[in-house]
Amino acid sequence: MMSDDNHDQAQADAADVSARETEPGTANVSTSESAAKAELEVTEPSDVAPQPEPPDRVLHLRWDLDKTYLRTEFDTLKDLYKTFRQRAEDKVSIAGARTLLRALVEPRDDVLRRVTFISGSPNQMRKVLTRKLALDGIEPDVFILKPNLSNLLRGRFRALRGQVGYKLKALLHSHMAARQVDEYLFGDDAEQDAFIYSLYGDMIAGRVDGTALAAILNTARVYRRDVDEIMALHSKLYDSGDDVRRILIHLEARSPLDRFIPYGGRVVPIYNYFQAALVLAEAGLIDMLATRQVIDAMGAAGYTPARLASSVQDLLRRGVLRQQTVKTLEHELSGVDSVSGRPPSLFIRKFEDVISGMETLARPPPPDNHEINYIGLFHAARFRRKRHRLLGTGIRILD
Repeated sequence: MMSDDNHDQAQADAADVSARETEPGTANVSTSESAAKAELEVTEPSDVAPQPEPPDRVLHLRWDLDKTYLRTEFDTLKDLYKTFRQRAEDKVSIAGARTLLRALVEPRDDVLRRVTFISGSPNQMRKVLTRKLALDGIEPDVFILKPNLSNLLRGRFRALRGQVGYKLKALLHSHMAARQVDEYLFGDDAEQDAFIYSLYGDMIAGRVDGTALAAILNTARVYRRDVDEIMALHSKLYDSGDDVRRILIHLEARSPLDRFIPYGGRVVPIYNYFQAALVLAEAGLIDMLATRQVIDAMGAAGYTPARLASSVQDLLRRGVLRQQTVKTLEHELSGVDSVSGRPPSLFIRKFEDVISGMETLARPPPPDNHEINYIGLFHAARFRRKRHRLLGTGIRILD
């Protein structure tokens, strides 16, 4: 029997021809149909009746799990073993993430709100992770975990750590069909989420054609069988809609902000979920009551008014946030007796100090970039990983 790698090599020429000849299409792939075809285990509620027609509007929230929603360590074998052995009750959500997500899925207007979790954690952790989300009051509509045991048994060792092929395929399979789709994607800088999410958004927006995509997947050393599947999905979803509104990257590894400039203004690095709440409140996804609730959650985790004001200052300096949004938050805070156990005046005064100091320093919003050099960005990330390993630091930036 041929190994997976030998099979992949035998199909290389035919797949290259297929990549060159792929014609863009406009059909959408529904979640239920694509999940049945994917080599991914997807959990969906069994009591939700199938919809014969796509909804008019959908807010689709895509979340990574480790280091984006959960505070997880997996840099060493000891960390991996400890994470695998943890009970659901022992897993800890990142400060503010649970409160923010629950506010985002709260029914509002006539918009269908859907949550998809795509995690690099193995399928064997599904039960404990599902229980953890349930304890947090969150029931994802789609929950995709990585088939690492299958990859190991089939000798697909690159796929054990590689994320490009796996996450890109998962994003395409769980793409939703609707007349209007607004996608907000949440990831972190410990993996390649900014790269993968941006590539996905540009594919469905018609900015990355089949030839360019084939070259990117080849550079990322994606297995040929996965390449074939991604190319087939690309032909159906290409130019189906410019749906990705924001990509929020939690700076778990504290990567420099300038590393994300090439992705344009669509990618917003955040140091904490108070910053995410402000960005999403300005976009109209949550109200100021929900933003105040995120502040309460952050305060319970040790965030002081001065620290939260520094977060506001950072967003204003980058041009990601308008001063009027902060003033609206101040008005919300002025109508309550206590915020995180402190007088609201402490927060309001700190925020006002930040605004007054930024009147002459505020920057315009970062521009969008519709010509991202994905191959160059991938090589740059690989160079950084090799350099850090050579220096013996053990730091992994994007892998």
